[in-house]
Amino acid sequence: MTMQPGVPDGHQTEPETEDSARTPASLPGSGTIDRLVEAAQDYARAATSDNTLRAYAQDWAHFARWGRMHGAELLPPSPEAIGLYITELAAPSGRTAALSVASIERRLSGLCWGYAQRGFRLDRKDRHIATVLAGIRRKHARPPVQKEAILPQDLREMLATLPHDLRGLRDRALLLIGFAGGLRRSEIVGLDHGKDDTPDSGGWVQILDDGALITLRGKTGWREVEIGRGSADQTCPVHALTQWLHFSRIDFGPVFVAVSRDGRRATPDRLSDRHVARLIKQCVEDAGLRPDLSKADRLRLYSGHSLRAGLASSAEVDERHVQKQLGHASAEMTRRYQRRRDRFRVNLTKAAGL
Repeated sequence: MTMQPGVPDGHQTEPETEDSARTPASLPGSGTIDRLVEAAQDYARAATSDNTLRAYAQDWAHFARWGRMHGAELLPPSPEAIGLYITELAAPSGRTAALSVASIERRLSGLCWGYAQRGFRLDRKDRHIATVLAGIRRKHARPPVQKEAILPQDLREMLATLPHDLRGLRDRALLLIGFAGGLRRSEIVGLDHGKDDTPDSGGWVQILDDGALITLRGKTGWREVEIGRGSADQTCPVHALTQWLHFSRIDFGPVFVAVSRDGRRATPDRLSDRHVARLIKQCVEDAGLRPDLSKADRLRLYSGHSLRAGLASSAEVDERHVQKQLGHASAEMTRRYQRRRDRFRVNLTKAAGL
């Protein structure tokens, strides 16, 4: 591998999308073409979520720093350099912690994006990259660490820790809707009151007689999530959502928003998905769940996925209904979320006659 100083564009940390749509060389410039290019760039930016773009930009910035430290010329793409980079991620020197295989693969996705923005193509199947990555998988791959499921009784104890003010109404509705809908944290905070309320909406909610109907924008299209009414107002997600919308006076725009410092009014500012994670961890701590663990271990064990895992693990219905609610393409993915399922319900050993 040739080592030369300098990494062109290495200082850039903001996502670049302008190269995704440019005026074709065969077309003369005009007001109409310029308008189409601008619109195409807007669509290109909308193709990937803001969170993913930020993560990819951070991946590229880290890679650029690595290149500067080692005096590597990283443009055009050098598979040999990429191989050395992921090697250092898996087996770093000094006190830097090694990344998991999943994190390394995510970094590679970020580099593919970064090179594409700069007019290059990174071939992840090149032998210099693929062989090193295969070795990293073989030597360092571990089963994924599953987050603890928040089960119904856990959720009741968490809800009991919330205050009975506007902020408490919001967080109670957020937890119950997230659990009953099996929603990701980004899906929860991305909800709007009505269709097409805001440009950054990830979906909207409708309150019906029998429950709430949530329409979500997914990677492969739109899907609907039905949330039925609960058996008691204290744990009914639809009742909690209705109460929050009523007292916050929200009839347009984001559903889950920040509350003013004095706690008396809802602001127009949509909550970030990080609020969901912080809320879950705080409620877990306040409710005293898993007292056998240290505080640090409890915080690591619970996350936004704990709500989805809780629904998948506790809903006593046909598995296909849970799969549909969670928006999974396969039953196997749904089973990864089920923490309490009967693993030996079907005994093939006895069925075979042994």
